[in-house]
Amino acid sequence: MAIDIGITDKDRTKIAEALSKMLADSYILYLKTHNFHWNVTGPMFQTLHIMFMTQYTELWNALDLIAERIRALGHPAPGSYKRYVELSSIKEEDGVPSAHDMIRQLVAGQEAVARTARAAFKVADGADDQPTADLLTQRMEIHEKNAWMLRSLLEDGAPAAKAPARKRAK
Repeated sequence: MAIDIGITDKDRTKIAEALSKMLADSYILYLKTHNFHWNVTGPMFQTLHIMFMTQYTELWNALDLIAERIRALGHPAPGSYKRYVELSSIKEEDGVPSAHDMIRQLVAGQEAVARTARAAFKVADGADDQPTADLLTQRMEIHEKNAWMLRSLLEDGAPAAKAPARKRAK
């Protein structure tokens, strides 16, 4: 049966393609975050282990929302690891980096997904597809917040340089 939701076939195809990239980036980031959850070590183990679990769980739940939106637009959602690797802008990690490097990679991954979402948003917005635009707005907010939280762990915590002391008036 033909789909008649007020979005042209051509626009639905473009949106589904953009969402497929979003799904691929999200899946690769999910897998990387879960891997790091399992393998993190060091003095921040507990903090990172819990943070990574929170983030991969949220990503796992988002995968279904993105895939179901692709399906609602009348297109098959990509579902193989091979296809995700082809579509994703995020590179795999095949080793076990240090906790510091894990954080750096996850910041880069969160930012990559935010950029992919922003590009997909432009496609959806241009086609007057509010449900997809809403989904992508929510995803951008989550990924930008996660990137900020992870990035904060990379700061050394040293106080900013103090301003020169003022001379007292006599």
